[in-house]
Amino acid sequence: MNDQDILLLVEKCSHCISWYEIASGKRVHSVELPSYPHEFVTDSANRHAWVGHYGVETSGHTGEGGHALLQIDIAAGTLTRTIDLAPFNRIHGLQMDERDRLYALSEGKATLLVLDRPVSDEAPRRAVPSGGIKSHLFALTRDGETAYCMNLLSHTVTKIKPWDPLAMPVACHPGDKPEGYCLSGDERTLFVSNRWSRTLAAIDTQTMAVQRVAPSRDDPTRIYRWDDDMLLVTNYGERSLSLVDPHTLSEIDHIAMPARAIALSFDRERGLAFVSQDDDRVGIFDIRTRRFESYIPTQREPDVSKVIRQGADVRDR
Repeated sequence: MNDQDILLLVEKCSHCISWYEIASGKRVHSVELPSYPHEFVTDSANRHAWVGHYGVETSGHTGEGGHALLQIDIAAGTLTRTIDLAPFNRIHGLQMDERDRLYALSEGKATLLVLDRPVSDEAPRRAVPSGGIKSHLFALTRDGETAYCMNLLSHTVTKIKPWDPLAMPVACHPGDKPEGYCLSGDERTLFVSNRWSRTLAAIDTQTMAVQRVAPSRDDPTRIYRWDDDMLLVTNYGERSLSLVDPHTLSEIDHIAMPARAIALSFDRERGLAFVSQDDDRVGIFDIRTRRFESYIPTQREPDVSKVIRQGADVRDR
């Protein structure tokens, strides 16, 4: 593994974003952020990251929350500016399309915001109702033409068209409290994890019909696509990972964990998953051996992460 490889990591209860050397596990830099940052995305060149200011600890906590995007210069390791999105609050789900347009979901207002040029835009250029209540996360097609919102309180998944002002949301009910999501490689199927139902569902993205539902383990919070033949599911209630066949939604393998998995990211080149855990560690999981090979100690509540291969200029600041 290259010594320059960095794991960029939001640590939401330490209220910062941090840079970790993957080879050594050393934290080399942190940038202080407003309280309780959650999700982040980067542009295609990994020059900038945008962090959503959710502003409360979890979706179960009450409060107004935050209403900003926090723009990070990854190589310089600095917070370059804050984009005020008020009155849109509790900014959580974030995605970027293949043209580097930024999409941010306001849970408080159940509205998807779009910044066409996020490096310079001072405000959203469009806002689209999600068609649900307490819209927490969303999947986005590569071209940005379609988004699928996970609506925690209305227990729906809604299909919306950010670039079509006249399109109406189309809803389905895959289960109770749908939260985790991933699209299939051909974007024809949306996989969803339903926390309260303890189920996984496959939705036809064209018709929004629920095609398959299968039981999961306890409290499946997130679902990720490794490839066309395997999904990874984080079972928060059971402290485990499930490897799942996307064609049948049946479990291929089950890996017990010492702590709850919060989020994960992939290093596809090396066949690794970086699993953020609620014992303040990131576990390095080898997809091929199906074992946790090592752990990186972190600050409080590691959350969303991403491997950055050219971010070596922030050492020992």
